[in-house]
Amino acid sequence: MTPTAPRPRPFGRTLCAMITPFTATGALDLGAARAHAAHLVAEGCDGLVLSGTTGESPTTSDAEKAELLRAVRAEVGAGVPLLSGVGSADTAHAVRLAHEAEEAGADGLLVVPPYYSRPPQGAVEAYFLRIADATGVPLMLYDIPGRTGVRIEPETLLRLADHPRIVAVKDCAYDLLGSTKVLARTSLAYYSGCEELNLPLYAVGGAGYVSTVANVAPRHMRAPLDAFDAGRTAEAARLNGLTARLVELMMAGGLPGTVTVKALLDAGPVREPLQPAGREAVDGLRAAYEELLAG
Repeated sequence: MTPTAPRPRPFGRTLCAMITPFTATGALDLGAARAHAAHLVAEGCDGLVLSGTTGESPTTSDAEKAELLRAVRAEVGAGVPLLSGVGSADTAHAVRLAHEAEEAGADGLLVVPPYYSRPPQGAVEAYFLRIADATGVPLMLYDIPGRTGVRIEPETLLRLADHPRIVAVKDCAYDLLGSTKVLARTSLAYYSGCEELNLPLYAVGGAGYVSTVANVAPRHMRAPLDAFDAGRTAEAARLNGLTARLVELMMAGGLPGTVTVKALLDAGPVREPLQPAGREAVDGLRAAYEELLAG
């Protein structure tokens, strides 16, 4: 269908893919998680995505995911949209995670395609429909073939958009033409999952972003969108350019975003198999971060 109303933003506009803090011994640090969530909201994040890749979901247990969600909900209250990552290579497991997230208070579910097994598009579609049918919580589909090994093809998204609980896409497919095609023919809310595409996707009708870099620079990530909404497009482009060096080092410098965020925030360890950033990498990150703050 061709949407006639303004594009929906079911989870707000500026979302942070939040880290999961751990103690020095590797346990879940709920106090640090609550404090970080409160800081992000105070600094301009409309919503938070928990237990995504940045939240180290591959190495947190199902019980820890639910515990984290409950703690953050208690901290930020009911007015802040919280999404929880529930994707799995096993459909039955993804459905269980969806039920647990719904019970723990999630406003939405972030769902990646079933990874590693590389199913065909018909199976990918059936997987998402199975999860959407099993819960009353809306879904944000996460199109990130570089990690999962399988794309959610635009034609598949066009069909999935008919389901009333499939409402959004986190777009990391690096296919602006495909995204534009789906935007033009559905009311799906498109959130950029790649910081370098936050402004370009927003300019063609995206709803906003889900950002890892927002863990350390929430106001700087938000500023280009604010300027764009105010009609100051040249200013939006300038502000977007200011973030480029930090984005490059954090997200394309050879280290996972989780590692670079925790290095900048001194936010506790990462869980193996991830390893902490080395001194040279940390020094470069800090220099780029301080340059952004000074700009």
